[in-house]
Amino acid sequence: MIIDAHSHVHDPVEAHVKLLDEAGVDRAVLFATRPHPERAGDLASLRREMAVLGEAIEGRTGTAEAYRGAWQELHAALAARPERFIGFLSVPLDQEPEQIAATVDREVVGRGLHGIGELTPPPGRAEMIEPVLRAAADHGRLPVVVHGFAPTTADDLRTLSALACRYPTVPLVVSQLGGLNWMEAVELVRDTPNMYLELSTANIVFAVRMAIQEIPDRTLFGSDAPYGDPVLTRALVERVTTPGEIRDRVLGGTIAELTGLG
Repeated sequence: MIIDAHSHVHDPVEAHVKLLDEAGVDRAVLFATRPHPERAGDLASLRREMAVLGEAIEGRTGTAEAYRGAWQELHAALAARPERFIGFLSVPLDQEPEQIAATVDREVVGRGLHGIGELTPPPGRAEMIEPVLRAAADHGRLPVVVHGFAPTTADDLRTLSALACRYPTVPLVVSQLGGLNWMEAVELVRDTPNMYLELSTANIVFAVRMAIQEIPDRTLFGSDAPYGDPVLTRALVERVTTPGEIRDRVLGGTIAELTGLG
């Protein structure tokens, strides 16, 4: 099974399904989103959507109210195409730990979703995800995905590694190959047994090759669609691997295990 381990709700949903079909991708992990760059018809409208993205990844819209509309879109997409999407839910990080635990229990586990994410703590504040990891640990191997590209810093990646060591039963996924800090991300994930590295948004081919070489059983094919394209990102993984077990794990086997589908 080919699984895109990182994608966001599209408007309309069927446009996303068409992309998956073109890429020969069976299923995709689906995250909620507030920005919708795929709606943009010109540069001005794209700037508006990207401004919303900037607020999100800088952790400036972390309230429960800000999440509500995105949650509704996610649930609608999952209901429309349950055979294609694997639901993950991000949770507000500005709540008290007991509120975060209740949200995970009610909105993630209670709805039958497969994981938590994509979390976007403010830059320099990666420690804010600890209550989420604690809640995930209470539910066994519930995977948690954290934004890895800018404005996430190298210090944030080191904080994530330290947190992962405190919660060794929780699979912690760093997305977007750690951005410009990809070499440190590869080293940290390699040396932290419950960390995983998702490969989207790579701008250097040998970064993907090296990540898979160093951590073949904990690297995940992902597109970050609509920002990336599953056709191109799958082709990149296949370009730097040979047919066989490692490629199969990267293209879907590992994320299937993490989400209970393998």
